[in-house]
Parts: sequence; C-alpha cells; structure tokens
Amino acid sequence: MSQPGSLRLRLLGATLVTLALALAGAHAWLGGLFRDHVLRQFDTALVLQLDQLTARLEFDAQGLPLLDPRSLSDPRLDRPYSGLYWQLDRMSPDGQARVGVLRSRSLWDTQLALSADLLADGDLHTHDGLGPQGHAVRIVERSLAVPEQPQARWRLMVAADTRETQSAVRDFNGVLAASLAGLGLLLALAALAQVAVGLSPLRAMQRALQQVRKGRTARLEGRFPAEVQPLIDDFNGVLERNAEVVSRARTQAGNLAHALKTPLAVLGNAAAQVPGNDLAPLVAEQVQVAQRHIQWHLARARVAASQGLPGQRTPLQPLLAGLLRVMGTLHAERGLDIAAADMPADLAFAGEEQDLQEMLGNLLDNACRCARGAVHVHAVREGALLHIVVDDDGPGIAPAQRADVLQRGVRLDESTPGSGLGLAIVVELAALYGGALTLDTSPAGGLSARLTLPAAA
Repeated sequence: MSQPGSLRLRLLGATLVTLALALAGAHAWLGGLFRDHVLRQFDTALVLQLDQLTARLEFDAQGLPLLDPRSLSDPRLDRPYSGLYWQLDRMSPDGQARVGVLRSRSLWDTQLALSADLLADGDLHTHDGLGPQGHAVRIVERSLAVPEQPQARWRLMVAADTRETQSAVRDFNGVLAASLAGLGLLLALAALAQVAVGLSPLRAMQRALQQVRKGRTARLEGRFPAEVQPLIDDFNGVLERNAEVVSRARTQAGNLAHALKTPLAVLGNAAAQVPGNDLAPLVAEQVQVAQRHIQWHLARARVAASQGLPGQRTPLQPLLAGLLRVMGTLHAERGLDIAAADMPADLAFAGEEQDLQEMLGNLLDNACRCARGAVHVHAVREGALLHIVVDDDGPGIAPAQRADVLQRGVRLDESTPGSGLGLAIVVELAALYGGALTLDTSPAGGLSARLTLPAAA
C-alpha cells in the first residue's frame, strides 16, 4: 500500500493549480474584453469616416458620383498605402458590380474586394479582409440609393489597416500576462503562508506528541485552536484511559502476589517449626522457588501491561544509588567495594521504575554473590539506547556456558540457594522493552553483564 504524500504539499499543490487555472481564465477573459473594446472603438472610428464620406458624396445631372478629396479631414486618405482607404462601388439591377467607381488616393492602384452583400438602404455591415500589400483590414460598408437612379445601388465602404490594433492587443496581453504572473507569485506566497499558518497547529501537536513519546509528559500539553482542541482532548482521554488500564492491571498483579505469597510464607514457617522434619528444608526451598516464579510471572505481566505507555521516564542515577546502598547492606559482611562510575545526571530509562529496579537488582545481586572483592557499575547513552554495565571480579562464566545461564531455571552452582530465574527475568523484561542482556568478560577477569534498554529523552 502506497504511503500518502505530504498534506502540506497536497494543499499547496491544489492551491497553486487552482490559482494557475484562475489566472489563465482571467487572462483570457480580460484579454478578450480588451480586444472587443479596441475593436468597438476601431469600428466606431470607421463609422465616423463613413459618415463623413456619405455626407460629402454628391451626384451630378448624369447621375455620376462626385466626392472632393479636399473636403475630407483625414490626410491619410491622400497618402498611398497609408492604412486608411475608401471606395465606392456601383451595383447594377442584374447583380453585377462596378468596382472602384470612386476610391481614395491611398488605395493607389489597388481596389477593395468584397463579396456580394445584400444591404437595405442605410444599413451597415462590417467585414474582415485583405487590403493593399496583403495587409489585414477592417471594412465597414453602407448601401446608398439615389432618387434619380431608382434601379441603381451604391456601395460605399471604408477600410483601415488592423496591424496597429493587433499590436496594441498583443502589447496589452503581454503586460496583462506579466501583471498576472506577478499577482500569481504574490498569491502563491500568500497561499504558502496560509498553508503554513493553517498547518501550524498540527506541527504543535506533533511536538506535543514527541514530548509524550520521549517521556517528558504524560499527556498532550499546549495551546491549540478551537478546531483542533477536540482532537487533543480525545487523544488525552485515550492516554488517561490507557493509564487507568495499566494501573488496574498493576493493582490486580499486586493483589495476586499478596494472595499467593502469604500462603507460601505460612507453609514455609510451618515446615521450619516442625523439629526433626526432613521435609522442612525441601519445603522451604520449594516455597522460595514458587515465590521466585510468582515474582517472574508478575513482572512479565506488569511489563506487558505498561509496555510503550507514554510519559514513562525513570532517572538512572537515584535508582542505582539506592540499589547500591541496599547491596552494600546485604553483603556488608563480605566487605565488597560496590561503586558506580560518574555518569550524566540526565540518563534515564524509558520505562517503569519497578522494572528497572527488578533488572538492576538481579544483576547486582548476582554480581555481589560471585564477586571476590569489587562490583563496579557504569552507564552510557548511545543514540536512543541506554547501556548499563555491571562488572565483578569473580570467577566469571565460560563463553560456552553464557547462553545457558540466561535460560529460565538454569543454575551453574547448585550448591547455592536460588531458582535460576534471576538472569532469565532480566532477559525477558529487557526483551519486552526491546532491549537485551549480553554477558562478557570484565576487565577484572570476572563477569561483565551489559543491559541495553531504551533511553528516555
């Protein structure tokens, strides 16, 4: 399944496409309006010229047309190929045309050619055609009738070169395109700013989620717009509900532990109080094994319930200091040097404090049991991982046996009490958090246990 693209890019792309289509439509519409306006003005000027010619046109006694060029106001009509022309054609009753009965000097040795056109007296028609030298012209014509010649019709026309008009339209379209491009650029910047402002609440929500994921907060915090706030409230409600479920699971696990540990303690005490009973040591040992099994299963249940819970953060330094004091008290008669190297104060585990205490407690207890004189702890963060190393100077474990001791119920020294679950608990708890436990040889020749866990920001 393909991944969806960026919302910002999709919004910006849709906005830019819409903007481009709108500007293209505006260019076509405004360009068309300007072209129509120019043509109307052009036609109006031609009609004024035609009216002037109509007013100056006269007929003699023989019915021949007369028009004095000096009576015309526009000097272009006397200049050859000036771009402004007029012509008078005679239409006979049989439909034959006598072209160019009179014409302007600007036509020189050419004529304006028009197809036959039926016009009522005084009507105007407009045509596009070709004038002198093959240039495009705009032609306005009018049909005239002379009372002395009832069978004859006269066709008076004025034509003007449209090159200047077309050039003006092209220039306007160029300026309009440049202006709309500038406007489009400004609108694109405005759209980019609008998209950025519109998506800023989502970026704020992303930052708030990162704070939750890194364990700095247990809920989404911050100020959000009214449109986004319901989503934030619902998400915080889910987080709170999840926390309630985890708390309920932890409470039930504690109740189960209390319900089982108390009868086991009673059994152990009862077996120890019976004098001369050979079963007493066996019962005490099995009670201890059962208690360790209960502890192991409850730890797994607790971690499975709280795994990935947002807002989890356990500082390492104070918890480790407390465990070192406890180990120093438990093994005080052996005079062990139990110490931790200097470490940054902000080192933290992204998980439950009880789980880290369970894992480090097992590692330190095993190290103290096996050490000859010293147990040292150091920790370092590498990227998103926290590495805690517990070294001792004891006999260590042969490389071929290290994988076995990490199995549940396996003990290398059967002479010492225990169930063989200590390291197995550490392995399983670390795995539930996505971490691991590895064994190696310490610098002092003993065992080096490296616990890798997710680090909190």
